[in-house]
Amino acid sequence: MSESHCLISVTLDEASLGRGGADQEHERAVAIYDLVERNHFALPGFDGGPYTAHLAMVERRLVFEVKQADGAPVITHHLSLTPFKRIIKDYEMVCDSYYGAIRTSTPSQIEAIDMGRRGLHDEAAHILVERLSGKVEIDHDTARRLFTLIYALHWKG
Repeated sequence: MSESHCLISVTLDEASLGRGGADQEHERAVAIYDLVERNHFALPGFDGGPYTAHLAMVERRLVFEVKQADGAPVITHHLSLTPFKRIIKDYEMVCDSYYGAIRTSTPSQIEAIDMGRRGLHDEAAHILVERLSGKVEIDHDTARRLFTLIYALHWKG
């Protein structure tokens, strides 16, 4: 990871965010921690960085605000979440099953549900990389963690 092509901070808009359950809050915190610890985040045509990111939901759109480490604004992207609508719905159902299963199911049942969850997560990451193409360069793992946060913002609705 390049020291300048990375995120050093990620915040979520409190007004966009609803309180999730304990599992959701934990997943959100882990995603932010993991994202800041290891990510690839570059802005084509911009030599600055490292960056901070602030994510919010405004009128059913993801607002992705990027700043330099010193707080100087760089760019704000507004992304429609329409391409994620089916995946978010399916991911929510699988996550509900997963959280229920970890309390009552066998390890093999939990693993089967988790494989489905990871598959949806990978599909969403691929779409996110495509949607940000030409605007933000991210790797697959960064996209996966960002999708977790996009999903976290969706919990309110």
